[in-house]
Amino acid sequence: MTHVVATAGHVDHGKSTLVRALTGMEPDRLEEERRRGLTIELGFAWTALPGGDRIAFVDVPGHERLVTTMLAGVGPVPAVVFVVAADQGWQRQSEEHLAVLDALGVRHGLLVVTRRDLADAAAADRVREDALAHLAATSLGRVEAVTVSGATGDGLDELRAALERLTRSLPEPDRNADVRLWIDRVFTVRGRGTVVTGTLGAGTIGVGDRLAAGDALLRVRGLQSLKEDHEEVDAVARVAVNLHGNAGDVGRGDALLTPGRWLTADVVDVRLRGDAASDLPRELTLHAGTAAVPVHVRPLGDDTARLSLRRPLPLRVGDVALLRDPGRHRVPAGVTVLDVRPEPFARRGAAAARARVLAAMTGRPDGAEEVRRRGLIRRSDLVAMGVPVPFEPVAGEWLADPALWKDLRGRLASAVEEHAAANPTDPGLPADAARRALGLPDRVLVDALAGGLLRRDGRIYGRTTAPELPPPVREAVDAVRRDLAAAPFQAPDANRLAELGLTPRLLAVAAATGALLRVADGVVLLPGDDARAAGLLAGLGGPFTLSEARRALGTTRRVAVPLLEYLDDRGYTVRVDDLRRRCTGREP
Repeated sequence: MTHVVATAGHVDHGKSTLVRALTGMEPDRLEEERRRGLTIELGFAWTALPGGDRIAFVDVPGHERLVTTMLAGVGPVPAVVFVVAADQGWQRQSEEHLAVLDALGVRHGLLVVTRRDLADAAAADRVREDALAHLAATSLGRVEAVTVSGATGDGLDELRAALERLTRSLPEPDRNADVRLWIDRVFTVRGRGTVVTGTLGAGTIGVGDRLAAGDALLRVRGLQSLKEDHEEVDAVARVAVNLHGNAGDVGRGDALLTPGRWLTADVVDVRLRGDAASDLPRELTLHAGTAAVPVHVRPLGDDTARLSLRRPLPLRVGDVALLRDPGRHRVPAGVTVLDVRPEPFARRGAAAARARVLAAMTGRPDGAEEVRRRGLIRRSDLVAMGVPVPFEPVAGEWLADPALWKDLRGRLASAVEEHAAANPTDPGLPADAARRALGLPDRVLVDALAGGLLRRDGRIYGRTTAPELPPPVREAVDAVRRDLAAAPFQAPDANRLAELGLTPRLLAVAAATGALLRVADGVVLLPGDDARAAGLLAGLGGPFTLSEARRALGTTRRVAVPLLEYLDDRGYTVRVDDLRRRCTGREP
């Protein structure tokens, strides 16, 4: 098993010398680094521990101007070896590095007092106790301490044993998690293309996998961990990934992601650890993983704020990051991400209301609570936010707060009844109208809510399942019925219908209620008169023409043509040739 730890501490306190003594490898690989005697870029080296596990060191720079590089190295790793020189003691960059670790909430660490060959035992003890006191006041708490000399090798065996104990205390990584590999180096290998490196904190990467970087979908062509080729690498590991695809825009601060499983956020709500929200400068730099992004800070509560990011990042609820003030060379606050999809402030008082909501949020992903706050959310969005799914969707991918879902059922039933009362001739509430009335984002939710109601032709019915004629319309229909009772096949013409106020829609409603028989647009008879007409035509004794049918029924061509077509459709009559029909003998 491989473990990854970072070094931290003041410039020139012997971090790289210590790593070199432990591993036999040179972490300062750049020519300028060796010339100047300090780490400029991240260095990496590794060795085997006494128990057989391997440990990889991310050797970070200690120089103040290079703190952003240091943050890129510390951000993704779970533990730290904090280095303080016995002959110099606690220094300013020691304090800044510790502030970074505290802001990131790092809880696993080891203090190494170096250069014990350059200070007497009493001085080394004082440095150790002073450093332990500083560390104890942070997220690291009480840690083990070892005093060594990287130059002479004194104390290295004790250090290796302490590193063994440290790595055994680290939590097990989630090897089934979605991949988010923060990139800390990018380079090109002739004939192979782009290679990126990073610390894989969770998940598993295999050759042939597809990973997303921004808008690009890239294929893993090859994998190395600690300079060994692998078909698959799981967390925690230092990994080099050879990418196939359009990776030209990929750089440090980007991330390789499991496709379709991450949301990128450019506005997040966070909890602060450090300076009060109101004391923060409005413009700071957010360090998350290996990314460093300028942000605008809007204070909300005493320890909560909204961050607007200059560019979006793949963040999840519970992620830990920090805010740095590059102008003052300090870290004013660490942050825990509370919400990666906060609602915009659209009305007066929204910010104060949001502050009250954030005050109760812990930053620990809670599926039931997240669904309760949002009311409705897609399952895939919840997962992409880093929140566990608390129960099954109510429809499609949609999760619903149980209390809201119950309320929506009641509101839908009320909306259906209100529509029927206001529209007796058309009592079915269209499903899309129901969606708008309830403010729902998807039609599938309406279908699920209407489970106990009658649904027909895209409409939802309550107690009233058929159209009803209002009194004025009933009177007009009764007038038509009286006309037809006197002359059954003399269907009223357009003028008569207009005089009575019977529009095509109202005639359709009358037909739906059974008050009239709608033969065609603008042609209505009494119910049952289709069978009556078939009986009269059967009395002709054989095939008949349109003219013969018209005379037998005592009607006009305006009515006879659509009526015969209606009888054909209903099976009462059938064509013999282009001019004649005959009755089929079908019983009504």
